[in-house]
Amino acid sequence: MSHYLYVHPENPQSRLIKQAVALIKQGAVIAYPTDSAYALGCHIGDKAAMERIIRLRELDERHNFSLLCRDLSDIATYAKVDNATYRLLKACTPGAYTFVLTATSEVPKRLLNPKRKTIGIRVPDHAICQALLAELDEPLLTSTLQLPGDEYPLSDPEEVKDRLESRIDLIIDGGVGTLESTTVVDLSGDSPVILRQGIGDAAPFS
Repeated sequence: MSHYLYVHPENPQSRLIKQAVALIKQGAVIAYPTDSAYALGCHIGDKAAMERIIRLRELDERHNFSLLCRDLSDIATYAKVDNATYRLLKACTPGAYTFVLTATSEVPKRLLNPKRKTIGIRVPDHAICQALLAELDEPLLTSTLQLPGDEYPLSDPEEVKDRLESRIDLIIDGGVGTLESTTVVDLSGDSPVILRQGIGDAAPFS
């Protein structure tokens, strides 16, 4: 039976955010709202929680996990970014994008794309995400909440509850989200490549 928290989408209650972060630090897998669809998340250092997300979504070893970051202040810790790429990131964050970047040695190897040594970086434009990250004081390991066989990610917390209540530890209800995922942009090469068109405007990268 998972915990279920109703959190205000624009003014998240500090008490509830503290509860959520305490559970994350204890190894919880959570479902939470973002500026696109709902997502699954866990502590960056928790291998067991990450493996639960892999089983939930039936992911293979080629899956690119992402780090949900509060802003770009920690970007150099987790990704190799030159000046031109940093300017592009700064212009497009926070927002509904996932950026694929070459990872640094600080990122646990189990989070990386094994062939390309890349990691996804996400800076969300969403008050609940920002409050969680501020309280956690480090990135959150994240993956879109799209279940096997589904055409779209989950966007309704009630549906998340119906389908996952017994399989995850916490559901944060911040209202209904969107059916669209983030726009995924690969910035690990010489020029930007759009890997998935989602809710974020791809124009800055063309």
